[in-house]
Amino acid sequence: MAAILEFELHPERLAIARLAPDAPFPDWARGAFVTLSRTRAELSVICDQRHVPPGVTCERDRVAFGIVGVVPMTTVGLLASLCGALAAQQIPVFVVSTYDTDWLLVQHGHLAAARAALEALGHRFRGATPS
Repeated sequence: MAAILEFELHPERLAIARLAPDAPFPDWARGAFVTLSRTRAELSVICDQRHVPPGVTCERDRVAFGIVGVVPMTTVGLLASLCGALAAQQIPVFVVSTYDTDWLLVQHGHLAAARAALEALGHRFRGATPS
């Protein structure tokens, strides 16, 4: 078995928003977890869902849990293993990688099943589930 991981639950419910590719970075993109990604096709924004204005195309009620510590960039197969365990339980996942680690975002309603699937592999969680 691969290394046992510890995941930290992020306390805010998040939204994943889609804006036009040439949109400016929005001032409402705030909270303790914010990610902005621009491509030629879109500007994606992940932030506390309370700050996303009505009318913005988005998916709400996402819960994030991140791998505690630093995941070396030479690591192979880690996300495949984690996402595979979630896929086996029919749990959609949205992944965000930072320089140090990886975050998995799931629908709030899937959190208990996602947690159980990863705990079955020996992984642990810390932090309270966002209400």
